[in-house]
Amino acid sequence: MTEKKASLDIPSLARDLRSGHRAALARAITLVESRRGDHQALARELVQMLLPDTGKAFRVGITGSPGVGKSTTIDVLGTYLIEQGNKVAVLAVDPSSARSGGSILGDKTRMARLSASDHAFIRPSPSSGTLGGVAAKTREAMLLCEAAGFDVVLVETVGIGQSETAVCDMTDFFLALMLPGGGDELQGIKKGLVELADMIAINKADGDNLKRANITAADYRGALHILAPRSEHWHPPVLTYSALAGTGIAELWQKVLDHRKAMNASGDFAARRREQQVKWMWSMLEQRMLARLRSEASVRSRVRKIEAEVADGHLTPALAAEQILELLK
Repeated sequence: MTEKKASLDIPSLARDLRSGHRAALARAITLVESRRGDHQALARELVQMLLPDTGKAFRVGITGSPGVGKSTTIDVLGTYLIEQGNKVAVLAVDPSSARSGGSILGDKTRMARLSASDHAFIRPSPSSGTLGGVAAKTREAMLLCEAAGFDVVLVETVGIGQSETAVCDMTDFFLALMLPGGGDELQGIKKGLVELADMIAINKADGDNLKRANITAADYRGALHILAPRSEHWHPPVLTYSALAGTGIAELWQKVLDHRKAMNASGDFAARRREQQVKWMWSMLEQRMLARLRSEASVRSRVRKIEAEVADGHLTPALAAEQILELLK
């Protein structure tokens, strides 16, 4: 009993986390990911307490289709950043079972060099069926990493569904990784993803793929010319690199630095973060409302009756939604 209380001593946990204790950071993230009501209340207290220590890190979202080499890229990029004197945190969201919540959590095994560094922290978190595969608590985990002194936070998506939009709404720089290949492959890209990206990087630009990678990069540059950029102060560049050979990594990170400099000079950096905070508030509100519908016994029983009426065809989903909203008043 004493040990349990000590593990939930929020001021002590915050103090240890600020001191850079990795175990404290891991416990804090576990706390914010917990679905228990008492843990959620403690997590909110912890994040609020640590808020003054956040906001100084580079927040970089990295996405791309499965097989593009996201984890390998993060391993090489993270190692390079550590060599430059940075501390790097990686929040890698793994696919998880919608039924059991189980997760493969294989990303960490594909970041061998980064995992061995004392200046890196890798947290694979199951997506638990959340929209787009982005863990519901990734934002809080990112703030905790910043409070623990990490200079760069890399958020890797599972590369499916709506995860691109979710990660874009919580990071300062959004990097889209692509594979060499032009023509038909280029036609198949999602316009929305390209419009969100602050940079497109073509991986596997080595050996026989080098020529194809350069052609693909030229095709993407042409495509970006006809799309409106997210900011008038930044036009997304297209680079080629090889995570396997480690080439082009320094140039890739330099573009991230150039982007932050341009966004700070124009005021877009602060404006984007303010906008993200408001979106985060509404996202949290939606989660709290759904949690209330599931947790309060009287409300939950009524919701089940409404669900049955919809399933039996006695009530339209639209009218059912209105009745459920009335239960929250």
